[in-house]
Amino acid sequence: MADEAEKAEAVAKAKEIKQRIAALDANGLDLMFREARTYRAWLDKPVSDDQIKQLHDLYILGPTSNNCLPGRVIYLKSPAVKKRLIPCLNEGNIDKVMPASVTAIIAHDLKFYERLEEFSGKPGDRFAKNTEEAASTAFRNSSLQGAYFILAARALGLDAGPLSGFNNDAVDEEFFTGTSLKSNFICNIGYGDTATVRPRGPRPTFDSISKIL
Repeated sequence: MADEAEKAEAVAKAKEIKQRIAALDANGLDLMFREARTYRAWLDKPVSDDQIKQLHDLYILGPTSNNCLPGRVIYLKSPAVKKRLIPCLNEGNIDKVMPASVTAIIAHDLKFYERLEEFSGKPGDRFAKNTEEAASTAFRNSSLQGAYFILAARALGLDAGPLSGFNNDAVDEEFFTGTSLKSNFICNIGYGDTATVRPRGPRPTFDSISKIL
């Protein structure tokens, strides 16, 4: 009975939200997509721990398969800790990372299935017995969560600068030795320097990459 009551409450809440919030307004669309940019240079303005926790509370709500939630994020704030990342970075990315207020390592837990029953109500035996499927599921869904992370940062008025120019194995050795975590990509967050913004690169038209069947 308790489950049925919870489901009914969730349905009622969803209907109320649908009626109250139909879509983002123009300002919201600009903030999240149309005017948002990838930043490579940063203002000397801190991001607080409270902002980081707000960011977590938003991005963690995004959907993953079976609510598996394999994403893990390590936030590098102090200069001493960020220096540990330098040997892992491509040379051209060092100046993009070090001045950023926060550099997040977006990672995934290969043993996410150990908490699967907690989050989805389903046992994780299937993945425990098939490490290849577990690895692909963890990577795919942590990539989704990384995208939610970028959008959540923008929604909070922060700027994001995702990058993949680094040695994943070196990052894993430096930060995740002895764990089941593997790095996916890196994302700087903070307040971007608008003086360094480049013209937006071209995007494909709908008809050139999409079909409605």
